[in-house]
Amino acid sequence: MTRGRADGAQNKRVVWVLFAVICVGFLYAYTRKSGSSAIEYGSKSLRKLGSSYLGGEEDADTGDEDDSVLVKSFLIPIKWPKSRDQVWKANIPHTHLATEKSDQNWMVVKGDKIVFPGGGTHFHYGADKYIASIANMLGFPNDVINNGGNIRTVLDVGCGVASFGGYLLSSDVIAISLAPNDVHQNQIQFALERGIPAYLGVLGTKRLPYPSRSFDLAHCSRCRIDWLQRDGILLLELDRLLRPGGYFAYSSPEAYAQDEEDLRIWREMSALVERMCWKIAAKRNQTVIWVKPLTNDCYMEREPGTQPPLCRSDNDPDAVWGVPMEACITPYSDQHHKARGSGLAPWPSRLTSAPHRLADFGYSSEKFEKDTEVWQQRVEAYWNILSPKIKPNTVRNVMDMRANMGSFAAALRNKDLWVMNVVPEDDPNTLKLIYDRGLIGTIHSWPKGFIIVRDKKSTVEFIKKYLSALHWEEVGTEDAEPDSEHDEADTVLIIQKKLWRTSQSLEGSE
Repeated sequence: MTRGRADGAQNKRVVWVLFAVICVGFLYAYTRKSGSSAIEYGSKSLRKLGSSYLGGEEDADTGDEDDSVLVKSFLIPIKWPKSRDQVWKANIPHTHLATEKSDQNWMVVKGDKIVFPGGGTHFHYGADKYIASIANMLGFPNDVINNGGNIRTVLDVGCGVASFGGYLLSSDVIAISLAPNDVHQNQIQFALERGIPAYLGVLGTKRLPYPSRSFDLAHCSRCRIDWLQRDGILLLELDRLLRPGGYFAYSSPEAYAQDEEDLRIWREMSALVERMCWKIAAKRNQTVIWVKPLTNDCYMEREPGTQPPLCRSDNDPDAVWGVPMEACITPYSDQHHKARGSGLAPWPSRLTSAPHRLADFGYSSEKFEKDTEVWQQRVEAYWNILSPKIKPNTVRNVMDMRANMGSFAAALRNKDLWVMNVVPEDDPNTLKLIYDRGLIGTIHSWPKGFIIVRDKKSTVEFIKKYLSALHWEEVGTEDAEPDSEHDEADTVLIIQKKLWRTSQSLEGSE
């Protein structure tokens, strides 16, 4: 809601007052966040803020003892790769997990920092050793999880503080670490503060925002998900997301415990995945790894009436925005069935190889190669402009808000950062091309929010002049009743923010 006068000078004064208030509010919020008791000042603290923000040391000096005023520098995120193992407690002041998981090495509070030893409920001795054991179980060369570049994209369901995904990065494997907003508090915030890709979401009633055949491996370590509920619908969602020959690594009591309830769940899960045509690739200690079939052959050989059924032919496996899950098996296209697999090149060749699914959009290999080349040139130009202001570890995570084929992210391949590629839900669903390139991303609806302005008619008319330039749309205007008999009548203007589209982008979406 806004109020003001149409007078130009008065408007300018209002803007400057608002600007000052916002600045003070920001400063207050920042000092509150970093544990300061009041707004701290002094040229020294400002120098430290600038130095730290542009890549200075995290552990900046907090002030000389001789200073008459206690000066503290703001706590900014610790830079990658140090951030994988430690963050400032003041930036994420939630220590519930440190207490609850104290015997499992998830996280430990040490002074003004939170330290992440890399542990988890089923990998107390560290995610690195656990990841190597999974690779060993599958017979991958040298116990390296990327299997010569054939394992690149991973979905970690119920990720905790994302240590599994964090330690995968050193093997050139990138994970979407998925966690809900639950009693464990801010798991995704921990992950992002650490510099690890993560996404807030749940396996519930809607499909996850990823197209079919996006992930080489899915993982659940004590994720507390009832995989048997609603005719196994959640396992069938994982099945939709896995590539041909993709793996599901499951570490949970059901895989090894001998009490009656765990045995019952294990028997029912085993029967369900067998009907889904998954096979046990390896089973050891607390972990079982299933593998998804390469072709439709097993599905065609099932007895008539076997549950779960195959999905209907008109069920688009790549439609994900607001689409309900269905308890059915997603078969492969004829092309993937005949190819006996996804046909994707190993990483990093996968990044620049034209994906087979280009044909779904009528795109040619030449168009793909040109898009990759153009964005390589553009990103090099961007980086040259940025280079005087940034150091190698200044930028860690990037969002491409309209990712198309993911070529912007591909051009950043040699930078030590990751890109969350976003495809707007009303654009062509090119997210499957992004995953086929070995990148990650999601589908999103950028909010087309509303603005309500109540002010004098002259002010409202002044605002209306700028709506077209901002690509905002007037929803409606009406006169408002005055608050008292002495007040002038106000006008209420309702505006909706629209998604900007150039004529070129409109042509591309047709």
